[in-house]
Amino acid sequence: MTVLVLSHFALAACAAPLVRRFGRYAFLVLALPPAAATVWAVTEWSGAEAGRAVTWSWEWIAAYDVSIAFRLDALAELMVVLAAGVGMLVLLYCSSYFTDDSPQLASFAGNLLAFAGAMLALVLADDLISLYVFWELTTVFSYLLIGHTSRRKQNRRSALQALTVTTLGGLAMLVGFLILGEAAGTYRISAIVADPPETTPAVSVAVVLVLCGALSKSAIWPFSLWLPNAMAAPTPVSAYLHAAAMVKAGVYLVARLAPAFADVPVWRPTVLVLGGATMLLGAWRALRLNDLKLVLAYGTVSQLGFLTVLAGAGNRNAALAAVAMILGHALFKAALFLVTGIVDHAAGTRDLRRLSGLGRTMPYVCAVAVLAAASMAAVPPLLGFAAKEAAFDALLHGDTADRWVLAVTVVGSVLTVAYTLRFVWGAFARKPGVADTPAHRVGAAFLAPPAVLAVAGLVLGPGVGWTDRLFAAYADAFPAPAHPYHLALWHGFNVVLLLSALTWAGGAVLFAGGATVTRISRRVAWPTADSVFGHLLLGLERVALQVTGFVQRGSLSGYLAITLTVMLAGQLAVLVTDRPWEGAAVPRIWDAPLQGAVAVLTCAAALSCLTVSRRMKAVVLAGLTGYGAALLFVVQGAPDLALTQFCVETVSMIVFVLVLRRMPVRFEESIGTWRRKLRIPVALAAAATVGVAVWAAGAARVAEPAGAAMVEEVAHHGLKDVVATILVDLRAWDTMGESAVLAAAAIGVTSLIYLHRRSETAVNREELRGETAWTLARGRLTGLPQGDDTAPERSWLAAGSTLAPEHRSVVFEVVARLLFHPILVLSLYLLFCAENMPGGGFVAGLVAGLALITRYLAGGRFELAEAAPLQPGLFTGLGLFVSTAVALGGLAEGTVLHAWTYHGHLPLFGDYHLSTSVLFDFGVYLLVFGVVLDIVRALGAKVDRQIERAAGALAPATDSGTGESSR
Repeated sequence: MTVLVLSHFALAACAAPLVRRFGRYAFLVLALPPAAATVWAVTEWSGAEAGRAVTWSWEWIAAYDVSIAFRLDALAELMVVLAAGVGMLVLLYCSSYFTDDSPQLASFAGNLLAFAGAMLALVLADDLISLYVFWELTTVFSYLLIGHTSRRKQNRRSALQALTVTTLGGLAMLVGFLILGEAAGTYRISAIVADPPETTPAVSVAVVLVLCGALSKSAIWPFSLWLPNAMAAPTPVSAYLHAAAMVKAGVYLVARLAPAFADVPVWRPTVLVLGGATMLLGAWRALRLNDLKLVLAYGTVSQLGFLTVLAGAGNRNAALAAVAMILGHALFKAALFLVTGIVDHAAGTRDLRRLSGLGRTMPYVCAVAVLAAASMAAVPPLLGFAAKEAAFDALLHGDTADRWVLAVTVVGSVLTVAYTLRFVWGAFARKPGVADTPAHRVGAAFLAPPAVLAVAGLVLGPGVGWTDRLFAAYADAFPAPAHPYHLALWHGFNVVLLLSALTWAGGAVLFAGGATVTRISRRVAWPTADSVFGHLLLGLERVALQVTGFVQRGSLSGYLAITLTVMLAGQLAVLVTDRPWEGAAVPRIWDAPLQGAVAVLTCAAALSCLTVSRRMKAVVLAGLTGYGAALLFVVQGAPDLALTQFCVETVSMIVFVLVLRRMPVRFEESIGTWRRKLRIPVALAAAATVGVAVWAAGAARVAEPAGAAMVEEVAHHGLKDVVATILVDLRAWDTMGESAVLAAAAIGVTSLIYLHRRSETAVNREELRGETAWTLARGRLTGLPQGDDTAPERSWLAAGSTLAPEHRSVVFEVVARLLFHPILVLSLYLLFCAENMPGGGFVAGLVAGLALITRYLAGGRFELAEAAPLQPGLFTGLGLFVSTAVALGGLAEGTVLHAWTYHGHLPLFGDYHLSTSVLFDFGVYLLVFGVVLDIVRALGAKVDRQIERAAGALAPATDSGTGESSR
């Protein structure tokens, strides 16, 4: 099972080269994984109908009993046959539907096959969390498939709408899964169904939340709005996702959980009422539409309501009818969608008012459509008839609620027959006053997939008994009734057959009075769910704009004041309520007098920030507070923290200085007296509250400190630096997450500087036709030597020629040149000595970044380009890749991020050991180095280029590489 699932994703990743090599015929290769899954499912058919289950599991999160578990039983067997079999036929159909020059064909092919893999994993999943993961994967891939033609606004809107509705339902379902898993003591679905938890208010809430996810996925009212709009997707997507796969996921989940939770009081009312309403509303809407695809779409909504009613009814016979109808619906609805695609492809339109005479022009296509439509209308001897008979019988012999639902389903079936006749008539009949529609010939390969599905519905009608044992293996999970129903094409003349005849006659009458029915339906039509959804979104956007305009007024100090006020209120509420200071040890003023001296100086620097009006002074004073904190770390005996703090503070101050070049010299925000009087107590109160909270947290310790245990654990592995070991081994998950956040934040901030795109052409000194940003000044200094009088006798920098002689410093250039390589060597030393001495990948990356900053400050952007010719993204991406690879490599030892050490001997060097933590730290080193380089290029070199352009110092032709206007 695992190999089959993974093969879908593996081949989907190869879709692009396959499409480039074979064009549209690449779909034939991509159909191999679904074909293999179909063959495997057929071979397991006999075991599934005998009640045997094929299982596989891999422990994912052992502490929480979460595992990736697959299980093939009777219900999963049916869904695998549908998901894989129909998926294979749809992929074969795509090879005729598309052309070699269809836009974005490779991405479409990959997404479609990946969706098939996610759907296969979903129906096999035997763990609630695993099921949710694959559930959301189908949501993501359906979003990509619906929005395939992203140039069209309708596709983008429909994709976003489907994503919004199904994702919100999925999040609610996740909460329900968590509650059910905790209530049952396990997340294994088979175990929960076999021994469901007792019905409690929590379980009832969980059931409602799970139903929200299932109903939203299967487009049950009031979540049905997204499915008709999803018809903007290409026809193969509609035939697969919206007939046989994705929309069946919700029905499948209802069927899977019904044996366990159908007796929960909220289950049946929710399922029966919403399912019945959906069946009527969808079918009624389909009667007045003119687009063949939309007729099928609303018909699908109606049929999904019917399926939900049967799957959730909670008795054995209804469950048997549900799985039979799931199979029948997939066969006829997928075939009809594929036929609609053929009609649109051959005639160029899906408007039934413009189509005429296609029954004679395309007789084989018409025959396939009639065969599938007859099954949808439950005409004997097709599978749809046998399944509908089973449904009517189950509801007829049920309780009072079931009989009320039977009346609804009979009315819904009348509407189904009516819109089925309207579809066949609209697509293929010759209409008075409408010229025959020209259509090109349809090849056999194009027609074969829908023909196979339609013929399967015809064969399985008389042969429905072949499926009875498999379907009964699932249905027998419910309590056995006095007279168990068995699937058969003919059960004699009875009330059920009379109801079927009534639906045929009523549907024919409704179709005959089509004009009147259309007029009435449009007159009593309610506002569409789509328009309601649009108005809700518009209202939400307006409220968001009002709130944003009220709160975000462009004042950073105002934002800080609001943040501190909220924090202050929350902390004070907790402190006043819990009174954590009662019984706590009195805090010491200091451990050593030197701490007090450093603290006083740090506070003095912080308070001095309040008195300055120049930004540069404020930055320097703020930096002094950071250096003061680093000195406190030194005094406290934490050299790792101190080294990191010094490097971070240095890089931060340089970044501030680079930013300040494009900002006014003085602060421009005017603060009134009353605002200042209000902010001062807020700031002092926030500082005091944080201080008290930190003291209370420290004084609340009841357990022994973990420091001694960590020192012992680190020493056991032959290491000495506890801090570095914690970061790259004991808490490597935190470091990995923080590294990814750092990379994302840096890339996001610097992308604001790169207005159009981040890549640039190679830095060319010949692009300058004037001075560089390092030589541009408001005015020349008088009374000082100019030109070559002050220039160094030789160039110490690779790009020294780009600097004006009077702005060069021989001392700075020599220092920058001499210290560059030693600093890089120091960074490597800090990286590799971290196991036993202060250092680590983070601080080493900062030190390496400082080496580049030195070159930039000495020689400008051309010097930076010479020192670091590679793109920062290469280092950032490589760092993430290395860290992730090391993390996944731990799976060889059983768990992610499992550390191992290799011991060896080298001539001259002697014994050595290599630990995965060092490799992990090396990834952090590369990532931090790339982040610093990206910041310097964005806030330094890029800003320099903007200054030179504004001064007219760049040739216009050289700007094209940046993606910006040359003006």
